[in-house]
Amino acid sequence: MSLSRRFLALAGGVAACVAMALPAKAQSIAPAEARQIATDAYVYGYSLITTEVTRVQMSNVAKVEGFNSPTGQFVNVPRYPPADYRGVSAPNADTLYSVTWLDLSEPQVFSHPDMGSRFYLFEVTDLWMSDSESSPSKRTADGKAADYLFTGPGWKGEVPPGMTRFPVATRYMVILGRTYADGTEADYKTVNALQAQYRITPLSAWGKPYTPVAPPVNPNPGFSMTDKPQAVILAMGTEGYFNLMAKLMGEAAPPASGDAPIIAQMAKLGIVPGQPFEMAKLDPAVQAAIKDIPQTALKTIEANKDRMGEVVNGWVISKGLGTYGPADYLKRATVAAFGWPANQERDAIYPYTEVDSTGQKLSGANKYTLTFAKDAAPPVNGFWSITMYMVDGGWWFVPNALDKFTVSPRDNPSPNADGSLTLYFQHESPGADKEANWLPAPKGDFLPMMRMYWPKETSPSIIDGSWKPPAVVKAN
Repeated sequence: MSLSRRFLALAGGVAACVAMALPAKAQSIAPAEARQIATDAYVYGYSLITTEVTRVQMSNVAKVEGFNSPTGQFVNVPRYPPADYRGVSAPNADTLYSVTWLDLSEPQVFSHPDMGSRFYLFEVTDLWMSDSESSPSKRTADGKAADYLFTGPGWKGEVPPGMTRFPVATRYMVILGRTYADGTEADYKTVNALQAQYRITPLSAWGKPYTPVAPPVNPNPGFSMTDKPQAVILAMGTEGYFNLMAKLMGEAAPPASGDAPIIAQMAKLGIVPGQPFEMAKLDPAVQAAIKDIPQTALKTIEANKDRMGEVVNGWVISKGLGTYGPADYLKRATVAAFGWPANQERDAIYPYTEVDSTGQKLSGANKYTLTFAKDAAPPVNGFWSITMYMVDGGWWFVPNALDKFTVSPRDNPSPNADGSLTLYFQHESPGADKEANWLPAPKGDFLPMMRMYWPKETSPSIIDGSWKPPAVVKAN
């Protein structure tokens, strides 16, 4: 399902349900029912609020700096993070990021050069955290230079020749670009040259000389520009959260047509797209019942974290992300809280494990192996890797003498005599002849994460479950 699915929002079913449910003020409602509606509404809107907070924190800046950039300008990460990086948990050492936020009050053109045979993915995500299954990538295109026209809700106009139009359901969106790099200085320079050619051009400036100008910085965005989004959202309280949510739904992020039932329920509590939410208009008993909703609803979201994927041979495998329907609001909120924004499974799947084949926690005090049978390595059209993380208030790279954070085919690991492939997860080197197969572990607890880019969809496939990652085995 593409991002365009939301274009029917506020029409038909949504409009009808809201019209029937809208009183001059919130309906008389029992505290218990109000609490349930508020909890459901909080979960429903969590992806929207998380994305909006992230957008403002990353783009409400005067210049490109660090991982932030003004709206309409790319920030390009030139190298993989170092071993002591403590920014975003579970950092990547396979692809270099290129990120830009767009304001589609005017259509914007995204252009990239000829990517050759290199893997790339420009993940397109709207304010609701819905990813497009057609995001520009090695999977969806031929890699040749291309121009994509991103248009917002209600846009009607002509698409210039040679462009591919992307209708987006919200006013704001983000492109999360990933370009493969093998980690060598020579390849970094090649990828950096590609990144320098990723461009955003307003449609009105297409075909003309154009130099981007940063929009004015808002000195008072209404929340902290530096606190983590989860903390920022909690600090909004009930009224602040639902006020921002209603404002966004009225101005920038209309609900999907399939959201009509929950929109009607929220109206009973006075949460209406485009209208301010005022706690003072509710009965005192109802106000008391929903006062702590931010804390209790977040606990509901956190409790769902361990149910996000199936466990196969100790590996947690989450699928079905990126596109969400009415039955997936809790899943969407959980992804927003712990893995914003998440890829479509057709683009990437990231199994991870914290235990060995006996269910015991992985620790650098022991030695482990992972063996892929002959012709049974991760089945991908793109590439695969396994990244090692120490578990220490987050998932972080492991400092080591080789400065090696991943193991993958690019290391040219040596197969066994029978054609199988054994990888070594341990703190000390398994020997010079095996270091290509070695993923250095910390002394304490650790977590290996497998990244499978553009996984195959025909058997054997991790998508349909016909391929399963083997268990991590503790060495005798």
